[in-house]
Amino acid sequence: MTTSAQIPAPAGTAPAAPVVLDRLLLGDNQFFGVNHMSEEKARAQAMRFQHADAIMEVIDAAYDEGITTFMCTTHDRIAEIADRVRENPERYADFSFLPSMPYAHKYADAVTEAGMLGAIRRFLPEEGLVNAALRGGRALARKDVEGIITLLVDAELAMFRGTRTPVIWLQNVVVDLLLGLGFRDAFGIFAEHVRSRYGAEPGFITMNLPLCLDVLADQGIENPLVCSNINKIGFRMSGGLDAYRRALEERPFRAVAMSVFASGAIPAREAIEWMAQQPNIESIVFGASTRAHLASTKALVDEYFPA
Repeated sequence: MTTSAQIPAPAGTAPAAPVVLDRLLLGDNQFFGVNHMSEEKARAQAMRFQHADAIMEVIDAAYDEGITTFMCTTHDRIAEIADRVRENPERYADFSFLPSMPYAHKYADAVTEAGMLGAIRRFLPEEGLVNAALRGGRALARKDVEGIITLLVDAELAMFRGTRTPVIWLQNVVVDLLLGLGFRDAFGIFAEHVRSRYGAEPGFITMNLPLCLDVLADQGIENPLVCSNINKIGFRMSGGLDAYRRALEERPFRAVAMSVFASGAIPAREAIEWMAQQPNIESIVFGASTRAHLASTKALVDEYFPA
């Protein structure tokens, strides 16, 4: 069972002890039509998972296979999943969400539909609305980036109130944008807010692992949780496979690997066997849409990563 933290917690909550993640985490790309190799498959998945019932069927299958941690975006449909988990505490006693934020498409669509101020109002958390609005107003007026960051984190996490969220991730779209802009302070702001307000551990998703580790070290974020593409063929690994291998061998961080199958380019057994030979891999996040795929992946991970 994963070490957990509840949200919301009052400001000033002591940081949680280091989280021990499960070896295998269920991701959510398949639920929202994300496939980096096949647009046709992505469209088919998007059609299949238009409703929460279809998503919940896969989550239940994963849970029954012993995969009890769900690493997900803050897509509106995930709010329905959180509702169902809250409504059935006995069924999902060991279930944890690992939310990653922000869900960029959601904000882009909201700005298009309602304008900038309308989008901000839409995503304010219901609890503490006045406080959040005041913080947001000051932030916009003074260009106070810290206020904007903390406001958006609170808004994104509102849907998970009353569930376990031991790790809160900053999405790679934002992480890599901030890396490119050279705005390093944002990482420290995010980490401090996640720890102090929610008693959770901050995580960072990136498509450029070596550069991200440099910036997190510069911000004094020790032994960080970092999720990135890690696979045998270097698929979507910015900086190259050798740089990632050096990071795994030499850098003090906790690696969560995604795209381990390179969107189907690497056979499952070959991919997991290679992962098991790499140092410092704490967890693997993967997408699956059938019970058979869930069960076979779980069996391979159990085989190559014995407890």
